[in-house]
Order: sequence, then C-alpha cells, then structure tokens
Amino acid sequence: MVTAYAVQSGLCLAQEGTCGKGHELTGVKSLLDILILKGCIVTMDALGCQTELAERIVARGGDYLLQVKDNQKNLAEAIREFFEQGGKAGFGKLTVGRIEDIEKDHGRIWTRRYTWINDVSWMDKSMCQAWKKLGGVGMIESVRQIGDEISVEHRYAIGSSGVQTVEMFAKASRSHWGIENGLHWTLDVVFREDQCRTRTGHSARNFSTLRKFVLATLRKEEGSKMGLRRRRTHADRNQDYRESLIDTAFSASSSKESMITT
Repeated sequence: MVTAYAVQSGLCLAQEGTCGKGHELTGVKSLLDILILKGCIVTMDALGCQTELAERIVARGGDYLLQVKDNQKNLAEAIREFFEQGGKAGFGKLTVGRIEDIEKDHGRIWTRRYTWINDVSWMDKSMCQAWKKLGGVGMIESVRQIGDEISVEHRYAIGSSGVQTVEMFAKASRSHWGIENGLHWTLDVVFREDQCRTRTGHSARNFSTLRKFVLATLRKEEGSKMGLRRRRTHADRNQDYRESLIDTAFSASSSKESMITT
C-alpha cells in the first residue's frame, strides 16, 4: 500500500494498492496524478528518485526532495564526488548553506550536519536537464555515538528550485521520516496492522483506509492525557466520547500543508 501522507496535519491524503513488492512506482504515479501539490514539497526515498516522478510533481505545482542512492548510479557518483572534493578543497565561489542539530535519545547521541548548495552549474548538462527544475543538491552527515562507539553515514539528495535554503532542506529531510514514525509504526503498534489477515477482495484496502481515518480522528483530541491505544479502547466503549472525537475531527480548521511524503 503506497500512501501520500501530509506530515504537518498527520493526514493520509490518498493511498494506492500495489501488486506486491517491486510495483510501488506504479502506485506512486497514480497518487501523484490525483494530488494538488501547489506550495508543497514532496519527499520520497531512493525508490522514488526517478526523472518521470520529478516531472509529475512539478507538473502538479509542487516541489520535490528526493534521496539519491545507487539506483541512480551516475547521479549518485557525481554528487558523492562533488561533496567529497568540495569538503577537501572547498566549493570555490559556490554559496554553501550549513546547519547542525544534535539529538539525544536512549543513550544515543545523533549529530546531523546538513549541507545544501543551490548552484548546480557544476553538474553535467545532460544530467542536470534530465531533472525537471533541478535547483540544488544536499548532503546529510549523520554521526551516531553510543558510548565510545561512533559511526558515520552520509546521505545525498536532490531538490527542485523551491527548496531554497539549507533550513528548508533540513526540515523536509526530518519530516520525511514522519510517515515511518507517525503512521506506519503507529498503525502496527496501536492497531496491530501487520497482524491483520484480511485478504479477500478489497477488504485489505478498505480496512487500511478505516485505520488511517481512525488514527487521524484520535489525534485531533488536544490536551488528552490518554495514549492513542487507550483513546481507541475508550472510543469503542463510550458512544459519547466517540461522537465527540468525530465532531472535533470534522470541525477542526484546516491548515496549509507544505510537506507531503510517500
């Protein structure tokens, strides 16, 4: 199931079923064709780093930030070499944006260093023109420390012209993981989605839609001291509480969404 997830509002805008692993791109294309993306940044992992998808996003009025790995081998090698050489010798007259954040969690210390460069004139012309409205390249250096053990990982990305600053790059990169933490993990832990054995006809897709609707509804209750699992149980057993949740969900004012991940 491929899902378009609005990070800021926590809503699933659309979903598309696929015929198993290896067919996700077909689902992504279908989703992009029905979404209005004006003013939004669409993020996708390396699977979605495709020139056709970038063109579809721009055609729908959006901007993109795509992770680059070896499924786009020439592009990945060019960006990796650019940052390696630039890190050693400097980036010349190119304007380089850099920020850093540090996160401590469960005995781990994560240091993430973001670098964003809007000038892509150094890139091979044919490669640059293949990506619609290509406007910048970025690198994330992630340093994980557990005690005395330190590991370093580098990730690379390309973005359209709407990703103008390193702050926008960092925010979009962090928000991309919202679909894993805010949606997939919660559906598995709170709703035990992975244990569901519904398979007949359209039942799997229908139940997926219902779970996502319920999750968004439960999250609309502000200031509750109950966790999501407890809210779900309480809503099942208390009609008044259930109706109040639905009223709150439908009366909540909508905010402009700026980050969509698939």
